[in-house]
Amino acid sequence: MTRRRNLVHPLPEPLDQSFYNQSTLQLAQSLLGKLLLKETDEGIVAGFIVETEAYMGPEDRAAHSFNNKRTKRTAIMFGEPGYAYTYVMHTHCLFNVVSGSVDDPKAVLIRGVEPYLGQSVMEKRRPKARKLSQLTNGPGKLTKALGITMDDYGNKLDHPPLWIAPGRTVEDEQMNSGPRIGIDNSGEARDYPWRFWVDGNAFISK
Repeated sequence: MTRRRNLVHPLPEPLDQSFYNQSTLQLAQSLLGKLLLKETDEGIVAGFIVETEAYMGPEDRAAHSFNNKRTKRTAIMFGEPGYAYTYVMHTHCLFNVVSGSVDDPKAVLIRGVEPYLGQSVMEKRRPKARKLSQLTNGPGKLTKALGITMDDYGNKLDHPPLWIAPGRTVEDEQMNSGPRIGIDNSGEARDYPWRFWVDGNAFISK
């Protein structure tokens, strides 16, 4: 089936690869406000990133790559930054942006987005959402709403069907940080303030 490109003209241009050559903590903050887009047979769906979490690789007990653990699942993290790292947790597909450098396996989890394009498509994909904010206020919710799947694993994020484009500016005073979510069994790592979000946005997960 031919992909539809009629929801937005022209397509938002992706961020340059150089954008991803930042430290992981800085990248997690810089991604706030950027536009995450997915092109599917149902059209283009997109949202502004409003919540992220940084995972700091071999020294981070909460990271999949802790102690340089390299598996079929984590292999993409050992390559260049700017690629999609997707994995399944509790039946939900979660989406991460690979960061760090080659053999320095780090990533940024996208936890929440604010719908921008294709809201009607999102609503069809998320029929159990009782209100607008519940469409995409969590890492498993946003992948379902945007149509991000395990097929996106390893895709470079500078071209369709899955890419990140400039969005809107998030000022420092709009940004907040705190401990990451759902990592209670990770020792001291559970307290690191490596979750970042746009303060007051309705689409953050908690």
